Amino acid sequence: MLIAIDGPAASGKGTLGRLIAAHYGLPHLDTGKLYRAVARDTSAVGHAPSDADAALAAAKALDPATLDDPTLMGTRLGEAASIVASHPGVREALRAYQRAFAGQVSGAVIDGRDIGTVICPDADVKLFVTASADERANRRFKELAGKGDNITYDEVLADIRARDERDTNRAVSPLRQAGDAALLDTTKMDIDAAFRAAVAIVDAAVS
Repeated sequence: MLIAIDGPAASGKGTLGRLIAAHYGLPHLDTGKLYRAVARDTSAVGHAPSDADAALAAAKALDPATLDDPTLMGTRLGEAASIVASHPGVREALRAYQRAFAGQVSGAVIDGRDIGTVICPDADVKLFVTASADERANRRFKELAGKGDNITYDEVLADIRARDERDTNRAVSPLRQAGDAALLDTTKMDIDAAFRAAVAIVDAAVS
């Protein structure tokens, strides 16, 4: 079974992806970490994320074994990831890895911005997970504050809105809900309620 989960930043799709994968015994890929890793590696050699050539080189040389790096989930790296993800060459370079992951015999759960529309258009189940910008910023702010990140709520909200704008308006693989994806708005849900709702959608789709 292949499950594609898309949605904007901090919508909860990554957490849901992990929980759904564990529930059904499937491997999980958070594709956002691929772009965060590219941004990290681009910066590590002294280039800005807006440097398309440097970002492409980093994407081609990316070591998937580094995707568990805990530094990947910082807010500022998320902003840089959104920038490198807007480069067509970077998206193309990472596409083969994502499709290979999706093609595992066991199936998979993959979350990102263009999974149901570009990477896995034939997925068995597609979810589009979203929430209001204010709620997403509130969740991300609490998460970062809990880790000791010195950032304000207003900064997080501004970052969320900037990423939404960039992700939905980029020329290649923009964020959008696939026509056959089930919409899951988690604005008023905690993670347990969102998980139950997502499982109900998956079970109904494959029954």
